[in-house]
Amino acid sequence: MASRGYFEKQATSITCLGRNELKRRIRNFPGRFRLDFTEDYLDNISVDRLRHILLAALINVKPHN
Repeated sequence: MASRGYFEKQATSITCLGRNELKRRIRNFPGRFRLDFTEDYLDNISVDRLRHILLAALINVKPHN
């Protein structure tokens, strides 16, 4: 499981991001798996949902302790 500090740092940094930056980071996600969402889908979901997607991806990339 990801450490509490890592989770808190990622969650805090993501809360400051706007829609365009969230979409950019999701589209260019550098993890070992690809996030494959259409532009239309990303345009039509809430900013909170975009944050959730990005945070979940970042947490899953972090090596587990």
